[in-house]
Amino acid sequence: MIIRPRLNDYHGLLFTQEEVDFAIPFLDEDIPLYLDPFLLWKSPSQMDNSLHSTITNSFNFLGWLYLKKEKEATEILRELSECDEVGLGNSKTKQGKKIGDKFADLILSSFKNIPQIQEHGVTHFEVLQLLIENFSKDRVSDISCNFIKSFLIDYTIQQSKKYSIPTESVDIQYFDTKKYKIASEKITLPINPITKVPILLTPKRWLRFVPWISFDDYFTNYISTSQKLLQGESISRVEILEYNRKNYDQVQTYIKRKQIEQKDCKNDPLFTQIPILSSKRKKNTILRLPTGKTDNADKEYENNLCPLLASMLYPELDFAQPQSRTDSGVLIRDLIFYNNTSLPLLKEIFDKYNSRQLVFELKNVNELNTTHINQLNRYLNNEFGGFGVIFTRNQPPKNVFQNTIDLWSGQRKCIIMLDDTDLELMCQVYEDKQRKPIDVMNKKYGEFIRACPS
Repeated sequence: MIIRPRLNDYHGLLFTQEEVDFAIPFLDEDIPLYLDPFLLWKSPSQMDNSLHSTITNSFNFLGWLYLKKEKEATEILRELSECDEVGLGNSKTKQGKKIGDKFADLILSSFKNIPQIQEHGVTHFEVLQLLIENFSKDRVSDISCNFIKSFLIDYTIQQSKKYSIPTESVDIQYFDTKKYKIASEKITLPINPITKVPILLTPKRWLRFVPWISFDDYFTNYISTSQKLLQGESISRVEILEYNRKNYDQVQTYIKRKQIEQKDCKNDPLFTQIPILSSKRKKNTILRLPTGKTDNADKEYENNLCPLLASMLYPELDFAQPQSRTDSGVLIRDLIFYNNTSLPLLKEIFDKYNSRQLVFELKNVNELNTTHINQLNRYLNNEFGGFGVIFTRNQPPKNVFQNTIDLWSGQRKCIIMLDDTDLELMCQVYEDKQRKPIDVMNKKYGEFIRACPS
């Protein structure tokens, strides 16, 4: 049985995430990413630029329609507010929820209440995050996908033929960008065997976890320096949104700044590798940190190690997803990787320990103890299999290493432990490109197996 199967797993297709242009969808839950329209805007591809225009033009049409026919416009927007076929987001059920008429009305009322939008429309659809309460990144992504669904249909058909993905004839709704109406058509597409919903594939170059234009970025990096808005006092999200609606010029200035800084906007590191210089900086930051929680050192450790590991271990391990959990009142930070079984080590981990997903725990402690091992052991179950990894600062004591041997002997679970020395070695091989960073994990696993009783 495959835990958290992907489309290629189900059909026995032998391609990896690195090899394909699209994000390989999971069948039982969403991909933890979102379409960011700004990536289409800044793309060197004229096709991507055109699709960005399709998104903004379509929304602006609905806004101007709203000024004449409120009910018709809100009904269309409500239908476009969810796009289950792309499977993007954090839903555990693959089924989202459409917005109601009241919320659709609130969104489109921007064309009544903000003169600049009424006259010129929006230039970036994501700007609504700065104007409307609860208009979040998942709505940006889903509505954008619906506006360009015709392209996604054609793209999915093309990729399905290229990689021999099985398809079926299904009815699917889409937004007709010529007639500006919702239409329906019978089309041959891949089908999710669990939900029976058609699958639409999304280019991975468009995907981020947080949009380039977002409320949090606006608050942290823009208005926090604005004396006009803050005046030295704390201010609520609702107050900021209200201020933005009344002072839309301020929002436009922020957008212009984000356009100027566009070179820093990249797709999610789930699908890319960070530059060597950046990896060095993150490694050096980690090595300088004290152990423990002094000055938030534990958080800094996690914040630097997560993207560093995600980058260095890609493409052998992909879909690195940070996740927090509580174990007996203790907050534990995990990094969950998808095991694509592309290497002998990864194939063995899947075959012997049933681990389609690999759990990494990040421990900024001076010395590991058996409690840390037992915490991870309780997490290794049917969902994640019997293989786990702990990253920590120093080489673990002999009794802790023996504890992992005992777990293997009694329960056939494998926990390998890597420290700062191993991290330095991973960074070194990442830099010289003679070996792969995952080879350090392979070396550690070999040492562990040799220490286990035969």
